[in-house]
Amino acid sequence: MIVTRRKTLAALAATAVLALAGCGKKEADKPAETAGAASAPAAGQAAEPLKVAFVYIGPVGDAGWTYAHDNGRKAVEEKFGSKVKTTFVENVPESAADAERVFRDLASQGNKLIFGTTFGYMESMLKVAREFPDVKFEHATGFKTADNMAQYDVRTYEGAYLAGVVAGKMSKTGKMGVVASVPIPEVIRNIDSFTLGARSVNPNATVKVVWVNKWFDPGKEREAATTLIGQGVDMLMQNTDSAAVVQTAQEKGVHAFGWDSDMTKFGEKAHLAASVISWGVYYNKVVEDVLNNQWKNGTTWWGLKEGMIDLKSFNAVVPEDVKKLVEERKKGIADGSAPIWKGPIKDNTGTEQLAKDQVADDKFLHGVKFYVEGVEGKIPG
Repeated sequence: MIVTRRKTLAALAATAVLALAGCGKKEADKPAETAGAASAPAAGQAAEPLKVAFVYIGPVGDAGWTYAHDNGRKAVEEKFGSKVKTTFVENVPESAADAERVFRDLASQGNKLIFGTTFGYMESMLKVAREFPDVKFEHATGFKTADNMAQYDVRTYEGAYLAGVVAGKMSKTGKMGVVASVPIPEVIRNIDSFTLGARSVNPNATVKVVWVNKWFDPGKEREAATTLIGQGVDMLMQNTDSAAVVQTAQEKGVHAFGWDSDMTKFGEKAHLAASVISWGVYYNKVVEDVLNNQWKNGTTWWGLKEGMIDLKSFNAVVPEDVKKLVEERKKGIADGSAPIWKGPIKDNTGTEQLAKDQVADDKFLHGVKFYVEGVEGKIPG
């Protein structure tokens, strides 16, 4: 079984309880309709807009994962205008009871296209999809599909690799750190790719990892960043959702990279660049397919080639030659001439994982459960 993004151990439980109880957050049975959404047309006018719903694991203001998804929702509104009417529900736990109720309510309210943006929604979405065969369901980062349910993901490891190239070129100590969420292949793959990028320009670079076992916990993220800085790292990457790592880097005088979105405003001196996800690239395609009656189920995993991930928002302190190198690496990744995961690649015990000139396929990448050379320590059980 492939385990990817968002198989959380505890998904914002306390916040979510408040959200579903109606204490200041969007209630699950009252999804938020955006101010720019179009109202239903009067009789004799054009057909009613396509109702599109998004279900989020976290708050839209997390500055990371959910914020990036909501930017994608806004991109749909901008492109399709009165042809669509979007709705979102934030802070929905991955528990079956909560997720099923939200998906069922949204389908019952006439939404014909529903996006679920976290791994843990997979089984709940599958169940509800069977109940509403005329509704199209899209699940982020899972591995199961149905006649009316597709799966999609983004190649975040490509952004991590490019951040590693910058870190490797600019680190004064050669010591880097990653604040990691939960030890699943997606996150391990990002840590490894960051390391591969750093060691491609500095073969002696090392990477330390602190796991927080949460996707969004600013307090724990800050503690982890502080611990890594105390161990001598001067470059920080994260696979968590808040801006706490960038903020801590700013306070402690080291550098960091935004994750999922541009986090410059949280640490203008610390923030070197951001690995930005453009979910709107995929969302716009799906909406257009539904409007044109061309939607198909299946699996999509897009990245640099399709414009869904990019390293951007460079700090002025990043030298021009480094930015030029990043652009060269982007091109090589996108056109396939310089794949990130090409052997020889060994894990940090010295065991060969990819032979010389062997290029990893998607099956291999989805199953990465080892640290590459340069990453210190062991992956938690």
